[in-house]
Amino acid sequence: MRTEKKLTVISTLTTFLVLGLSTLAMAAGGSEAAAGSGLLMPATLIGAALVVGIAACGGGIGVGLLGRGLMEGSARNPEMSGKMLVSMLIVFALIETFTIYGLVIGLILLYANPFM
Repeated sequence: MRTEKKLTVISTLTTFLVLGLSTLAMAAGGSEAAAGSGLLMPATLIGAALVVGIAACGGGIGVGLLGRGLMEGSARNPEMSGKMLVSMLIVFALIETFTIYGLVIGLILLYANPFM
């Protein structure tokens, strides 16, 4: 069990490192606008990647926990599974809404940057 936790932490840190380095490489591409803005463009790209990545991870974890709770509740009380399913679908829509908000914020940072 301890090894699985270490692997999870290492893979998460590796993912953030790859996202950060890839955004810096994209920002260093030969654009004069990016060259004139100093660190603003790379910081914006890293911020957009982190917003989208964290929103997706949070949404995935939330949906997984939601499904687990529904399965446990249905196993304990099968008569209530229909009502729990309706509640689960409502909460699922809310979780996905927050994930889409993260995507929209990331796209705003990339294409309609208010800091530029």
